[in-house]
Amino acid sequence: MEISEKLLCLFSAEIEETDDRFVVEVPKREIETGSVGAGETYRVALISGDGEVASSDAEVSEAPSDEPQPPVEAGEIRYVEIEDLGKQGDGIARVERGYVIIVPGAEVGERVKIEVSEVKSNFAVGEIIE
Repeated sequence: MEISEKLLCLFSAEIEETDDRFVVEVPKREIETGSVGAGETYRVALISGDGEVASSDAEVSEAPSDEPQPPVEAGEIRYVEIEDLGKQGDGIARVERGYVIIVPGAEVGERVKIEVSEVKSNFAVGEIIE
């Protein structure tokens, strides 16, 4: 599955039914880190528990040069704290400016040493090395 370079944030949430609509709540930390803003309109991708894309922004594009660069580089070694789990069970860590690092095999609350293996404009993937 390809993930768009336009990804602003990544979190897990349940869909709740209220009256005549369905609601996905955005965690407060996503607003506080500046990833997204209240009152703005965004495209939403829903990824099922088995990893198949239910709806996505299929176009992948290069990040404009005036956007901030990711705060990590491929090959970089870091200690991160796992704050959340994605739908696939991967650990989610946040570093500078709320930048997301996905860490497969990590558990919430763990502090792990990782090597960054892949870097995108809005998220990275890190492998546990210790």
